[in-house]
Amino acid sequence: MLNIYVGNMPYEISESEVHDLFAAHGDVDRVSIVMDRETGRPRGFCFVEMRDEGQGRAAIEALNGSQLGGRTLTVNEAKPRAPRGGGGGGGGGGGRRW
Repeated sequence: MLNIYVGNMPYEISESEVHDLFAAHGDVDRVSIVMDRETGRPRGFCFVEMRDEGQGRAAIEALNGSQLGGRTLTVNEAKPRAPRGGGGGGGGGGGRRW
């Protein structure tokens, strides 16, 4: 299984269109277009899960830098998200209080 990041996508593209684009290179398990929480509109990137890692890498190689809807796609292996801050900076010293 390989999780793939696809960036700089046309905002009007559908999950089925992304699926078909990647299916030309192998079995696609899932497509998830990331939506803006406030507007409900696509944010211009998505994640694609491909069952076979070799097929996924072939799709990355074939599609990175390709044109779709007048935009140049950025396609690479998705990396796990870094943990969000959460700690430190909780107020305690030296700052002004208004």
